[in-house]
Amino acid sequence: MTLKAAKTWILRLLPVVLFFICYYCSQFYFESYGRSGKSPQPTVSLCHNFHLQRKWESLKLNVSRKTELFLKLEDFFWREHLSSEALPYGIKGSELLLLKVLAVTSSYTMPANIERLNDAPVRGYEEDVGNKTTLRLFYPESASSNPGTHNDPDTLLVLVPFKQQDLRWLKEILYDEKRVRKGFWKPPPQIWLGRASQIRVLDPYFLRLTASKLLQIPLQPRRQQKPVHPTTGILAVFVALNYCDVVHVAGFGYPESRNQKQPIHYYGKDTMKSMKNSYHDLNQEALVLKRLEGQGAIIYLHPHS
Repeated sequence: MTLKAAKTWILRLLPVVLFFICYYCSQFYFESYGRSGKSPQPTVSLCHNFHLQRKWESLKLNVSRKTELFLKLEDFFWREHLSSEALPYGIKGSELLLLKVLAVTSSYTMPANIERLNDAPVRGYEEDVGNKTTLRLFYPESASSNPGTHNDPDTLLVLVPFKQQDLRWLKEILYDEKRVRKGFWKPPPQIWLGRASQIRVLDPYFLRLTASKLLQIPLQPRRQQKPVHPTTGILAVFVALNYCDVVHVAGFGYPESRNQKQPIHYYGKDTMKSMKNSYHDLNQEALVLKRLEGQGAIIYLHPHS
């Protein structure tokens, strides 16, 4: 084949190749948004989502992205989310409590856009962390009596159940039953003004993979070994990586371990020293955050040490 004939053959084949590339990329786009029921208007080319999928795969977690965050009553979760593990990494043994909680929370829809996902206050810190929270992760010990103090009326309040008592506390609140105070490391509110329509329950799937895949900590500790669980902060990062295409981080991270008196939050007075006996491995979480930043998976909005 002459050089001229080869060039002609390549030029004829090029449109076919481009068609298949764009078709392949468009499948990634529609698969990404297929569960939402309504496809958002793309602001970039369809091939852009292909690169986002590749970016997720580059984390090498060996799991698929999962964008349905909450447990749903209509999914018959006891079959769809069949689990051999108890809380916080499964629902085994907690099915009836979940049934009662999900029966009175009226919606499971996701907002069109997540502008901020956190478990920390924004009022008074707007200049640094923004002024709107779309999803706020919480557990009974971290709940304030009036969620409206730190959240907008439309903020979704997402329970992260670490133990059965967490679900029981929420059930007692929702059904106005007698409160049981035992089983908490810190007394939770006995009166909680969260609206049922704004309450969601996070699928334990996310905490399990945050522990096993992201942090690589054992789900079942050895005998006489203290269990280690992810913080809600690193959990929020993993949830965002699953659901969002771009993840910016503000006001979250850990000082070096030698700085025992330095606060670990932009709010409150908790320090590295005060967290020493907690059920979290802050050093491991700090290493993972640094790795995610190096991979470009998360972007810090402010300089940090």
